[in-house]
Amino acid sequence: MSRLNILFGVVVVAVALLFSSVYIVDERQKALRLWFGEVSAVIEEPGLNFKIPFLHEIVFYDDRILPLDSAPQEITPSDDRRLVVDAFARWRIQDPVTFRRAVGTGGEAAGARRLERILNAGVREVLGRVDSGAILSSDRVSLMNQIRDRSRAEAASLGIEVVDVRIKRADLPTQNLNATFERMRAERQREAADEIARGNEAAQRVRAQADRTAVETTSEAQKDADIIRGEADARRNAIFAEAFGRDPEFFAFYRSLSAYEKALNGANSTLVITPDSEFFDYLKSDRLGE
Repeated sequence: MSRLNILFGVVVVAVALLFSSVYIVDERQKALRLWFGEVSAVIEEPGLNFKIPFLHEIVFYDDRILPLDSAPQEITPSDDRRLVVDAFARWRIQDPVTFRRAVGTGGEAAGARRLERILNAGVREVLGRVDSGAILSSDRVSLMNQIRDRSRAEAASLGIEVVDVRIKRADLPTQNLNATFERMRAERQREAADEIARGNEAAQRVRAQADRTAVETTSEAQKDADIIRGEADARRNAIFAEAFGRDPEFFAFYRSLSAYEKALNGANSTLVITPDSEFFDYLKSDRLGE
């Protein structure tokens, strides 16, 4: 019975030693094998690996691209117009050995803290050399690339590769927003007033030109009408004169009929004239005259 117990104990110890002698590296990881704290091997290929129990220590690091969202920080560009900048980075552990020596046992969290300080310093240095207009314009892409390159150069000593750096937002500090909005509103109102004044001036010029054109056109038309009317009156008078010269009696009769038409127009026309007046010469019949 004691032999069976001893055999069972040996088997248990052997199984325990076997399980403590193997470890699996995931395809999303890199691993370091340490011998009394010193790196003895770097395992980058996924799969099953072996170690000496209790003597070897295995440290795993994430091999994927990791996010880093830095805290918003206030910077002062070259035009002294303060901005609150919020940036983020994407990074990965490129050299696990260098990374282990740089951050110690802190792992990815310690590396992220070190990288955040590098990123914030790069943001302040690069954006501090330009004015706020460049930060808020399309030049931001070039500035982000400069921050990325600077951070990448410094992070290389940590065994870290900076994949990309982006600025999420660049806003004015809260205490400056109201004053800035008021200044922008005043500028827009001034520009609007200038546009309105220029528009009114242009409208006045157009209106004056239109009035002048209307007066000139009316005067020209009135002149042409007077000329035509004068020519017509002269022609009419010439016709009347010619008719009078040909038959004075008929002309006198026509003029009398025109006078009758104008004088006797309307139901209330009243004439106070003696019966033997020349006005009635063509109203008298020959029979009455006899």
